[in-house]
Order: sequence, then C-alpha cells, then structure tokens
Amino acid sequence: MFAIGWLIIMAVLIIIELATLGLTTIWFAAGAFAAFIAAALDLALWIQIGLFIIVSLVLLFCTRPLAVKYLNAKTSKTNLDSLIGKSARVTKTIDNIQAQGQAKVNGMEWTARSADDDVVIPEGTVVTILKISGVKLIVEEKKEGKEDE
Repeated sequence: MFAIGWLIIMAVLIIIELATLGLTTIWFAAGAFAAFIAAALDLALWIQIGLFIIVSLVLLFCTRPLAVKYLNAKTSKTNLDSLIGKSARVTKTIDNIQAQGQAKVNGMEWTARSADDDVVIPEGTVVTILKISGVKLIVEEKKEGKEDE
C-alpha cells in the first residue's frame, strides 16, 4: 500500500518539475523512488520516510549546484542584461551634476550617467556600460580596447 503512495508522490513531483524546470522537485522525486524501493522490500514506514528525506536532501545539496552550473551554462543574456559590459559612444557630454548625458549603443540613444558623480565624460568618448538603472546607462570611461557599438 505504501509503495503505491510513494509512486504517486514521485509522479506528482516529476510533473511539478516538468512544469517549472526549477531543478528542485526532481531530487525529492528521487527520494520518493528510494522510499518506494524500501516499501517494495516491506521495510518499516520510518525507514521509508528516513530514506525519502535523506536521499532528497543529499541529492538537493550535493548535485543541484552542479546541475544548475552545467544545464544553465548555455543561457544567454537577453534584453537589457545583454548591454552590460558592452561599449557605447557618448553623444552628449555626461555630467551627473548637470543631470545630462547620452550615449549610443547598438544604434540606440540612451540617457547616460557616470558611475562616479565627480567624473565628466566628454562627447565622443567610448565608455563601458556597468549597469542599467531605470532607463539610464551607468557607465565609466573605457580603459582600452575597441568599441562594440
């Protein structure tokens, strides 16, 4: 009787994993499978529950970081995140005190601000995008190398 229960729990956890792809419930599904084997061998319920908990937690904490590292390695940045680290050209002098400045990246004009309030970046300078704050690029003067624009 408990064996069927563990199979149902395992199936539900697998379905949740397939729906979310969060790499969390799959480890508990493996724990449920271990508990199913214990139930099929007619071991005590406390052993089944113990196996479920131990196997689930060991897999979760030991293998999830590796799985996330290798399975998510091929994801690429999209939208705004893809601009971080790219180069842009200043089209209007960036002066945080005067609340002015623009830069062009990927053919689009953006409001731009210096990462350091005391630094004024003149028009024509190539800058590196450090982050995006609202609709503003936060930039610093590019140290060396060429423009990605």
